[in-house]
Amino acid sequence: MNFIRFSDLCAQGQARGQRVFIRADLNVPQDDEGRITEDTRIRASLACIRLALDAGAAVMVTSHLGRPTEGEFSPEDSLAPVAERLGELLGREVPLISNWLSGVDVQPGQVVLLENCRLNKGEKKNNEALARQMASLCDIFVHDAFGTAHRAEASTYGIAQFAKVASAGPLLAAEMDAISQALSAPKRPLVAIVAGSKVSTKLTILQSLASKVDQLIVGGGIANTFMLAAGLPIGKSLAEKDLVGQAHAVITAMKARGAEVPIPTDVVVAKTFAADAPATVKKASEVAEDDLILDIGPETTARLAAQLKAAGTIVWNGPVGVFEFDAFSKGTEGIARAIADSPAFSIAGGGDTLAAIAKYGIEKQVGYISTGGGAFLEVLEGKTLPAFEILAQRAAG
Repeated sequence: MNFIRFSDLCAQGQARGQRVFIRADLNVPQDDEGRITEDTRIRASLACIRLALDAGAAVMVTSHLGRPTEGEFSPEDSLAPVAERLGELLGREVPLISNWLSGVDVQPGQVVLLENCRLNKGEKKNNEALARQMASLCDIFVHDAFGTAHRAEASTYGIAQFAKVASAGPLLAAEMDAISQALSAPKRPLVAIVAGSKVSTKLTILQSLASKVDQLIVGGGIANTFMLAAGLPIGKSLAEKDLVGQAHAVITAMKARGAEVPIPTDVVVAKTFAADAPATVKKASEVAEDDLILDIGPETTARLAAQLKAAGTIVWNGPVGVFEFDAFSKGTEGIARAIADSPAFSIAGGGDTLAAIAKYGIEKQVGYISTGGGAFLEVLEGKTLPAFEILAQRAAG
């Protein structure tokens, strides 16, 4: 994937004295008083901001926060708490600029935060006049917000069309590199783990991956639907019976390529969905009518772990069981540990997946952890993200 890297522009001295506009993702959670409760996204943005400052640029940063009504300012939509936290982390004052479309006074070596970009009328619909106005503020545009890469908005797409130079910041570049490594030119075998409660929410992902991967491991409610497609009983487990045909089509398509969807041979069941429900391991063929399947069994976990340890590339989205309940967490833990121990390049994404990675402390053993939930899923669906598309176009001239 060809694109201009902001780090290269800085290394070549092309950012010195230039007006740099960084579209970051500073959409952090806040409590009822507006205090930031978790600042990971702000910390993640620091590398790009420091890169620009060290290169001698005049730096403008903006982001969305929440879901404001365009053109209508409310205090809870303000980036003021973000400006304060950013200032603390950078060790300097970061002024917050309102009504910035008419022009921004910022000098080389300075950084300012531009108020919530979603307050601008036309932002979400990528209004051309708004995008051109934003582009006129800068010499170099830097997209560094992967979480918004699947949206074509004025501050993510339109500005990249019209800015003199459009580049990818370090966060976005790392995502683009990892995605290319995992899906565009993967080392084989390529194994994908797609888990979740419903096939319907991930059907297009499953269909897209079925044409690419060597093994497609399914988990959670999705696995139950695939077990039905394989003719196995699932008791009263969560499943989508109307999508059994679609699941069967994925299995058939994989088999025709010499690939496989490994179906569980044993499972962990309970009579009720509760943390203290007694857990029983059963053969997949022996699930009773009143059983709930809440995890894969030890035999299945061991078989999948062996496949993961022999993989060349692993893509992981979703835990394979109800890992929040200790009695039903062994499958997800086994998968997580196998990914950590595998020499394969691994890329993981999705909120529940990140929670599992944190629970088992394997952050350093996963090749790349994607921070963009919706954007990551759209990549797995085989879609070209708008941010990738426009940056590639601009790099091509």
